[in-house]
Amino acid sequence: MLLATIGLMDDDDIDLVEAGIALSLADNAKSSQTGADADRLRRLVTGWAVRLQREQAPATATARALALASLIAGEAGLTGDTRSYDDPRNADLVAVATRGVGLPITLSILYVALARRIGWRADALALPGHVLVAVHGGGESALIDPFDHGISVTPARAAAIAAQAGGSPPAGGFPAMSNRQMLVRMVSNQASRARLNGDVTRALTLYERLTAIAPDQSGLWWERARLEQRIGRNAAARASLTAMLETTHDARAVDRIRSTLATLAGSDN
Repeated sequence: MLLATIGLMDDDDIDLVEAGIALSLADNAKSSQTGADADRLRRLVTGWAVRLQREQAPATATARALALASLIAGEAGLTGDTRSYDDPRNADLVAVATRGVGLPITLSILYVALARRIGWRADALALPGHVLVAVHGGGESALIDPFDHGISVTPARAAAIAAQAGGSPPAGGFPAMSNRQMLVRMVSNQASRARLNGDVTRALTLYERLTAIAPDQSGLWWERARLEQRIGRNAAARASLTAMLETTHDARAVDRIRSTLATLAGSDN
């Protein structure tokens, strides 16, 4: 799957596993091992889905959440990386499946993808600094924490997790992320770490991928343009800002973009 193809797809049509694999392969284009590990991930998810379908399908949200956690965290041993949280491989879906540890968002993608593979409804919930998964069924919802072995989480515990990061539950509850938002959050983790490490080239590469998979998110184009300008690629920065103009309806953002475009044009004189 090409990254640009993801950007053209309707959100509901995005296969999270295949999209995650595409991002991993883009990051490891010269590694034959990554291709083999990607095939292993496909077989793993397919095998989980077959097992859940063969067994008596639980109807309640709590039972479904337990079934997912029993396979992903219990049998496969996939859980959060508490020792090397900032390792960029924790935001690589294929690497997470191979190493057995990852970030909250990467692990949540696996839970949500597996649930949906067999027709269950599940959502990744965006908390400040964390991600939980809500599994639905039987008229109820169950919260689990993929980063902590898929354990059950109460609404009070979810609120406490948010409070630790300086946030609080919105009036309508924590928002469910779309497929594209999940992928963006996963790659943004890598990009943020690259910027913190001063690796502008790496950060720019990641923002190029982000704008490919989520071309309608204008903020990504802005960050990409800033990085391009920083390394003197003014023509590329202008192209990114022009793309941003086509995706934003915010009048203040439009003024800011036009002002920056004028500055970039002047720098070429």
